[in-house]
Amino acid sequence: MIFYLYIALIFLSFFLTAGVRWFAIRKSIMDIPNNRSSHTVPTPRGGGLAVVIAWFTGLSFLYFGNNLEVSLFYALLSGIPLTFVGIADDILNVKPGIRFAIQSICAGVSLLFLQGMYIPDLSGSSVFLTGLFSSLAFIGILWSINLYNFLDGIDGYIATEVIFIGLAIYIITGDNLGLLLAVSVSGFLAWNWPKARIFMGDAGSTLLGFTIAILAIFHQNQNVTSIWVWLILTSLFWFDASITLVRRIINREKISEAHRKHAYQRIVRAGVSHRKTVLFSIVLNVIGFGFAYLAHSFTQLAWIFLISDLLILALVLLYIDKRKPFDYKDCK
Repeated sequence: MIFYLYIALIFLSFFLTAGVRWFAIRKSIMDIPNNRSSHTVPTPRGGGLAVVIAWFTGLSFLYFGNNLEVSLFYALLSGIPLTFVGIADDILNVKPGIRFAIQSICAGVSLLFLQGMYIPDLSGSSVFLTGLFSSLAFIGILWSINLYNFLDGIDGYIATEVIFIGLAIYIITGDNLGLLLAVSVSGFLAWNWPKARIFMGDAGSTLLGFTIAILAIFHQNQNVTSIWVWLILTSLFWFDASITLVRRIINREKISEAHRKHAYQRIVRAGVSHRKTVLFSIVLNVIGFGFAYLAHSFTQLAWIFLISDLLILALVLLYIDKRKPFDYKDCK
């Protein structure tokens, strides 16, 4: 039964994306290229709405079929406002303060349903430690929401990343939600693979970032797998974004200003195609999967596997720096 659900969701995601694309073209909801874009022709956006509908359709089937925990279901539902804000932002441009306020509410409500985040071996019955870990989880959710929005900059990049994470979690833990996440995005990827015929937009990227953070916290709480495994599986995105953010702060740049200085953007600007960049990211993710599997199998050594993964990403970043240096003037 669940197998047929997954097949149906792939088709649902595919045809809904086609419908959103048709509507976006008719209503001129287009991403117009500018000097900070990685594309050269106007492209419809908002395809993430198809992913969202497919995802919540699958979640509902699992929940009403008694295959999904109540607390997790409602925690994931807490992200729905992000989609509405994303749609509004794709069309009208919502003020950053409003976006952040909605994101904070969604993060807070979801943590209430999950009863915060805790690490059994450390927190135990300690209210202080549970509160500390929950505060870090709140920041982590906000970072993940915006992270996936920041990294949605070239064709097929965010879709392949989310599909990888979903499949990896399913293989490592057997959690059907990982597979559900992967199939919900697969239909969209058929339209977004280089050269993209539609972009995801904020409606999809912010919710996907939120969803991955919630699943990571839930897995940690339920001792399905540790947060270390999730940090490794998502490292390609957060390592690039974090290093880029620190560099921009050091350069005293205006953080809210759009730019093309993430590693994946610079390698494209150095002449590597979107397709080759995405394929290379898949190779890095496969290497990361190996470290994540080891971290899941040998929990005491998980931090060593995380450091090993980050060292490889650091070497790749050094190579990209040589190909296309991180230069503040270059983004003007």
